[in-house]
Amino acid sequence: MTRCAFSSALGGLPRFLLSGRLQQVLAGLRAVTCISPQDVSFAEARRDGLRAILSICQTVGVKAEGPPDEVVCRENVSEIYTALLDCMCDYTTDNRGDVGSCVREAAMTGILDLVLLLVQVQPLLLEAPVCESFMCSLARQASEKIDRVRAHAAHVFVTLLHFDSPPVPHVPHRGELEALFPRSAMASVNWNAPSQAFPLITRLLGLPTYRYHVLLGLAVSVGGLTESTVRHSTQSLFEYMKGIQRDPQALGAFAESILRVFEDNLLNDRVSVSLLKMLDQMLANGCFDIFTTEENHPFCVRLLALCKEEIKKSKDIQKLRSSIAVLCGMVQFHGDVRNKVLLQLLLLLCHSFPVVRKSAASQIYEMVLTYSNVVADDVVDEVMLVLSDTAWDAKLAVVRERRNHLCDLLAVPRPQLVPKCAAAEAGPGN
Repeated sequence: MTRCAFSSALGGLPRFLLSGRLQQVLAGLRAVTCISPQDVSFAEARRDGLRAILSICQTVGVKAEGPPDEVVCRENVSEIYTALLDCMCDYTTDNRGDVGSCVREAAMTGILDLVLLLVQVQPLLLEAPVCESFMCSLARQASEKIDRVRAHAAHVFVTLLHFDSPPVPHVPHRGELEALFPRSAMASVNWNAPSQAFPLITRLLGLPTYRYHVLLGLAVSVGGLTESTVRHSTQSLFEYMKGIQRDPQALGAFAESILRVFEDNLLNDRVSVSLLKMLDQMLANGCFDIFTTEENHPFCVRLLALCKEEIKKSKDIQKLRSSIAVLCGMVQFHGDVRNKVLLQLLLLLCHSFPVVRKSAASQIYEMVLTYSNVVADDVVDEVMLVLSDTAWDAKLAVVRERRNHLCDLLAVPRPQLVPKCAAAEAGPGN
């Protein structure tokens, strides 16, 4: 609270007191907006520090070639951009929940205020990479799960798109955006309502610049917990996917983006667990059916590698269950990669956690029922009998014997037990 008060006081200083000290004040407030281990839960202080920076910008004004200790200029404006973009990625949580959301909202308001100030006074300071970063960050927030945050992000995004006194320069895909979000229709949209927001936001998936960022936000929404958000975000995503099923190039670009999201957020549980849930739904609904006709499709190969890395030595039950579901969906793919997927599933039948073993057996059983071509007709009955009749929460020595029998039936090499001195029954790799 002390930081909040001092930040607000600095933000309220008149111009003559800031004159000659602007760099010092901005540096101090910029430090307050950064997350450090000592003050990770000080979300309100980061919010008020950011608000103070934007208030000071309004107070001192903008002059491109002016002195950095007197006005916002070419020399110091990049620090303000960095503060805003960093705060757009504040996902701090504590026992109150997502406390970083108030920081992200302040950053969105700050982007709106700063861009409108610059575009009317010194538009040359708004360079193309900065405008792209702002619009992409807003698109990401507009596709996430918290209604209040999503509505604010969408409002700022649409305001910047349609501002015309003068227009904001360097907005990526401006022509397409104006067609997707017509000015006449935007006033009546309730961005708080998932049923209205997600059908509009998923339209951005067709624009290369925004696709990655919207997918990053959608992963959290589709794989979330709130029923209405999950339902409407999922429906909107599948509707988009249905429209590109006959376009291999568009589907390939989409797949590349989703793999990039996974790679960039590997072991970031806030995103990766939700992303696994989203991938499970997409595989189950045939979103990548066109890839299954090609042996060892690169999408499946890379996805398998990422799943293996994500669950390596993991003790997160939810993550492990979600990864099992994704692996079961990946058996649709043909070639050697299918045997590698089956091997991972069979390894999980001997995980050190009994609950994971039982979940794996149950999901593999459903997989055999769903994808009839995975198991040879002459052994399918025996495979299902082993899966259903084995007590998978029994001792590992017993379970391993049954698992190895499944390996033989499925023509998958038996895993070799890692010596205890290296890793004693520590994970799925046994």
